[in-house]
Amino acid sequence: MTKATTLEKSPTSIMKSLKALLPLLFLSQAVVSNSNSCKCLYGQSCWPSSDTFNSLASKLSQPLIRPLPPASPCYSLIPEDAPACSEAQANAHNGTWRSGVPGAYENSNFEAYIFPNNTVSACYFNTTLGGTCGQGSVPPLGVDARSPEDIQAAVNFAREHNLKLVVKNTGHDYLGRSAARDAFMIWTHHMKSIDFHDDFAPEGAPDTEKHEAVTLGAGVQWSEAYAAAAAQNKYVVGGISDTGSVGAAGGWILGGGHSAFSGKFGLGVDNVLQFTLVNAKGEHVTANAHTNPTLFWALRGGGGGTFGITTTVTYRTHPIVPVTVALASVNFTSPDAAQRGITEYIHTHVTLSDNQWGGYSFLTNSTLFFGYFAPNVSLPDANATITPLFDVLKEVGEEGTVTQLIPVESFYALLNLQVPNPAGPQVGNKVELSSRLLSRDTALNRAEETARTLLSLDFVAINYVGGGAVLQADPESAGLNPAWRNALAQVYIAEDWQDGDSADTIHAAQQRLRENTAILDRISTDSAAYLNEASLHEVDFKKAFWGPHYNRLKKIKNSVDPTGLFVVPRGVGSDDWDEEVVCRV
Repeated sequence: MTKATTLEKSPTSIMKSLKALLPLLFLSQAVVSNSNSCKCLYGQSCWPSSDTFNSLASKLSQPLIRPLPPASPCYSLIPEDAPACSEAQANAHNGTWRSGVPGAYENSNFEAYIFPNNTVSACYFNTTLGGTCGQGSVPPLGVDARSPEDIQAAVNFAREHNLKLVVKNTGHDYLGRSAARDAFMIWTHHMKSIDFHDDFAPEGAPDTEKHEAVTLGAGVQWSEAYAAAAAQNKYVVGGISDTGSVGAAGGWILGGGHSAFSGKFGLGVDNVLQFTLVNAKGEHVTANAHTNPTLFWALRGGGGGTFGITTTVTYRTHPIVPVTVALASVNFTSPDAAQRGITEYIHTHVTLSDNQWGGYSFLTNSTLFFGYFAPNVSLPDANATITPLFDVLKEVGEEGTVTQLIPVESFYALLNLQVPNPAGPQVGNKVELSSRLLSRDTALNRAEETARTLLSLDFVAINYVGGGAVLQADPESAGLNPAWRNALAQVYIAEDWQDGDSADTIHAAQQRLRENTAILDRISTDSAAYLNEASLHEVDFKKAFWGPHYNRLKKIKNSVDPTGLFVVPRGVGSDDWDEEVVCRV
């Protein structure tokens, strides 16, 4: 695995590679001065000296890191770096590998940077394109945090020196909030503690309040959490992704945390019992329903990188239950057949919600694929629920249409099913998303119109992660957009581009995303979106991501972080900053 180089005890070959890359690493924005209204960036006169950073390093458990783009070994002139290049190329689409490289992001477009003059700084795996390896938006310096004390030291340092700060866990982020050019990084990936509790009592709770729970360190990923929970014969609500590399105690939960089993058990924010985090003052604090309840409210859906840096998250656990899996793969015989099939598909979500199903699907104007899960539902009951939809899909699909029910003993057995992803590799791509929430009312009363809208788009994905228990929670119980409490699913669209594409090509893709978002908006209520899988170019991000909760969230943000140490693109409070969240406006 490619690792970040350290400031001390680095292998000779790595140091030689760094020397070859120094001209690229030291390129910075053409700014040489700074004022209190702007964050301090690498290369500016305000950037701390080597001696100052050495003083910080003396307080840390690990050497400071200098993150590099993951393809950087492929540009080295040192023969000894060839194996590192081969490893990086082989794992370019591997989420677990990427999450272990501090300079790698799950979506590689966020490793690049577009200058105002439309030149692109990037480091492509496709070295045949020519050019050099640019640092892009990968922060040039950071802290490999292994403990709350490491984070406290780094936060205090960043605050004292007014540094542009980013927090990175796994780099699973469709808005690039854990990347920023010339910033200072706090990397929490190695905080891997997992502790189970039979009678967890949140701090400050009455003696009678006890929960079966699990406490996860900031760097734990869902594959690790699931493996540990399975060994304890327990289930914890979490995300699903290729290789299970999404972080379980970072941006996923802070943005709301959807799951294919949310219909049965609720969203992540409905299952979290307690956070511990380092705030902007450098204090290690606890937030739950009894201690710092206002902060607890904000953390549950207010977004990552905004209110502090989580060190642990404690979730309630659930018994393991059997699951019935419903699979369908359909090629429609005609546009009219597609309209009929997708109309029935949308309308069926109401019934599925009543029965606490969930899952994932993809559709084009001629195809539909889905894998849906019915937790603790018997095969006969699942068959009775899904058969009306299956019957319609068989009528409107070409020969070879697949409709299938598969009983599995648990969610963990489900993870072992080999189900192809029609959308291709999930990570290592250059992609931007936009999303809207599909409400129960829309699915019930506007299924035909919704189907027509979705079929007008080239590609649509539907994460069926609402309904059921999600609808039962009080809309005011968490900072999450209250539109979730009437949502059955999250619908998203995407645009992508390739290595070496020009800024004009990238901007054109982003413009198509804006235009298609306007089309997708027809299915939504109040333009509500899932903020973890959304667009940087949202017309009104405050309305889309948080709805009527935004003003309260911003008030809380300003009270716990008055100087704006933690600020991310399209995050709470970012409306007070420029587009790169570097200078106040």
